Amino acid sequence: MNTTRTATTITTLGVAACMLAACTAGSGASAAGDDVTELRLGYFGNVTHAPALIGTSQGFFDDALGDVELTTQTFNAGPAAIEALTAGAIDATYIGPNPSINSFIQSGGQSAHIVAGATTGGAALVVREGIDEVADLEGTTLATPQLGNTQDVTLRSWLADEGFETDIQGGGDVSITPTDNAQMLTLFQQGQIDGAWVPEPWVSRLVEDEGAHVLIDEAELWENGEFPTTVLLVRSDFLEEHPDVVTDLLEGHIASIAWINDNPGEAPAAINAALQAETGRGLSDAVLARALEHVTFSVNPHAGTFETLVDHGLAAGTQREGSIQGLFDLRLLNELRADAGAEPVSAAGLGEDSP
Repeated sequence: MNTTRTATTITTLGVAACMLAACTAGSGASAAGDDVTELRLGYFGNVTHAPALIGTSQGFFDDALGDVELTTQTFNAGPAAIEALTAGAIDATYIGPNPSINSFIQSGGQSAHIVAGATTGGAALVVREGIDEVADLEGTTLATPQLGNTQDVTLRSWLADEGFETDIQGGGDVSITPTDNAQMLTLFQQGQIDGAWVPEPWVSRLVEDEGAHVLIDEAELWENGEFPTTVLLVRSDFLEEHPDVVTDLLEGHIASIAWINDNPGEAPAAINAALQAETGRGLSDAVLARALEHVTFSVNPHAGTFETLVDHGLAAGTQREGSIQGLFDLRLLNELRADAGAEPVSAAGLGEDSP
């Protein structure tokens, strides 16, 4: 069992430039050669990334990877993780769907592939007292985790559908300010922003700790309330050169999700301990309980929603036009599911899913 794990917090610049221009993936030291001794994994310190938090803290990844050393890097939002993946600094990352789409389109389908789902649900528009209906948003300032991340794209697209104009410079009928999640909380406390479209646990922190209320739960916008919040994305060259290591990563991923779902009594405390280790602060029982009520953990990436997510990115002005045919490679996942007697997960015609 591997016992070494390194956690590094990454802050990156030039996100907008990378989003709007094609990025070329680096080879990455751990992807070179016939043998691999290290897997570099990214994720965020969010409840929506609980499969990563539990997989690392409870040793599921280490157990599955064996002699391959796991090193980790934490990010605030998807575009920063994509920059690291594109540069070859990490091999795989837990991430929202829209940055995955952006990377794939910008690279002409060469950058990375989604190999599994992780989390469904757990995002909302939370606002201050006095904003009670959509019309009240005119002239307000709202935050998102990062320009071009999944919540940022969703907010911009939703505002456009509601008749509001926005731009990536923060102008328009509603000003959108991409802000680090922790800083967003401070700005809300100071009255410098009126609300935010964020993932859990930040939704519940604003509601439980700051007296905010949910104006729009994103689940209301999707059929059956199901929308992907987090997927597992692997760099294309690493997937091609080391499918056995990716299979091991998936084994750890599946074990982590199974443990969370099978241990509802123990999972909240374990998730909170992992969040404490990653962010330096745990959550109150009320915040954590509320956050976990709004998320579902599953290996299904809900591939059938991704064409709609493409439309959202185009409407938001944060994405190029392009095809996402081939974005998914679920073959290794479905091999493992077949071995376990489980039904295969569909790529919805957007890639490979037959073992």
